[in-house]
Amino acid sequence: MATKHEQILQHIDSLPVGNKISVRQIAKHMEVSEGTAYRAIKEAENQGLVSTIERVGTIRIEKKKKENFERLTFAEVVNIIDGQVLGGRAGLHKTLNKFVIGAMKLEAMMRYTEAGNLLIVGNRTQAHAHALEAGAAVLITGGFDADEATKKLANELELPVISTSYDTFTVAAMINRAIYDQLIKKEIVLVEDILIPFERAHFLTSKDTVSHWAKLNEETSHSRFPVVDAHTLKVVGMVTSKDILGQSSEEPIERLMTRSPLTVSLKTSVASAAHIMIWEGIELLPVVDDQQHLHGVISRQDVLKAMQMIQRQPQVGETIDDLVFKELTVEKNADKPYQFRVTPQMTNQLGAISYGVFTSLVTEAANRTLRDYKRGDLVIENITIYFIKPVQMESIIEINPRLLDVGRKFGKVDVEVFSEGNLVGKAMMMVQLLDR
Repeated sequence: MATKHEQILQHIDSLPVGNKISVRQIAKHMEVSEGTAYRAIKEAENQGLVSTIERVGTIRIEKKKKENFERLTFAEVVNIIDGQVLGGRAGLHKTLNKFVIGAMKLEAMMRYTEAGNLLIVGNRTQAHAHALEAGAAVLITGGFDADEATKKLANELELPVISTSYDTFTVAAMINRAIYDQLIKKEIVLVEDILIPFERAHFLTSKDTVSHWAKLNEETSHSRFPVVDAHTLKVVGMVTSKDILGQSSEEPIERLMTRSPLTVSLKTSVASAAHIMIWEGIELLPVVDDQQHLHGVISRQDVLKAMQMIQRQPQVGETIDDLVFKELTVEKNADKPYQFRVTPQMTNQLGAISYGVFTSLVTEAANRTLRDYKRGDLVIENITIYFIKPVQMESIIEINPRLLDVGRKFGKVDVEVFSEGNLVGKAMMMVQLLDR
């Protein structure tokens, strides 16, 4: 039977998109304490089912799909620009296709304004009305209000009219930055994107015996299975062929399994799951929710395939590391060190290369060297920087990674960094290697 927390989440999920909810309302409807209702609403927000907007409340929104991740809802825009909703609250769940800056004559402005757009404009009442009639939401900058006719029209059409104290340039920059951040998030592959779902996952219950394991092993050729509680379907253990070896066919699985096994959640990144698998030397991980209910499993093979796919995909949004690595170059077919030009953005308050950039450079150079030697994926186990001297902006530094030892499962790299012939940094890096 579902817990009160799960029942509330199911109730919220069943509500129509655009509905406004509150802690008190949920507590009364579901006959639970306000504390329980509050925790469930926060969990719903984490799952992308609702969005809490200051001075407006909590709105049921459409759960964002991966392919639609780069688009923002109007509810998210309100949070980004610290806005106030003047009308059309029922349309806050809708997504905007693009935003239009209304810094032109009305006729020209309307040529660019279409359904699903967000018109960013000042206190131009005619523009507000025309945009709403065209199916676009309106964002009024400078802290201005909208007239009553505009608010009424917004409510009828269910298109938000939002006011913010920021100027047009600042608002556009803030929204653009938020969209860019979404693009970076889109590139991060999560466990939920690659898991074998519960319906297709193979598992045993705590009431099963060794004979059940043998039957499942024969059907699937797998030797490792999660063990769940027969009544609640919560993960309580993991059983492998090593646990079964030499045991009677009637021996209960509950006595042989490893209790409190390592698990991951749906929102765990594939990179983190890979690190757990390598570090612990395991082939299969159960995927669970906050209450430890089994949602599916991921295998080492699934993780490796996903990581290889990530490397083949173009990066849509650039991270800080991407910006740093753009400056890292090496001449092809030549036994020369990596070179890097220290740009002003890569420096600290003293005008010298920042410690974070230096660490990223050392790590990337060592990674590339290992990949050239042994094709495959790797995870950093530890990195030690022995010393680092200040390197001024616009300087060219040379990075010399040197393989000290490479085994089947690990690698050790020594890195020396020079500027104008002088040693300015030295580091040692240990990595775990993933076999493909």
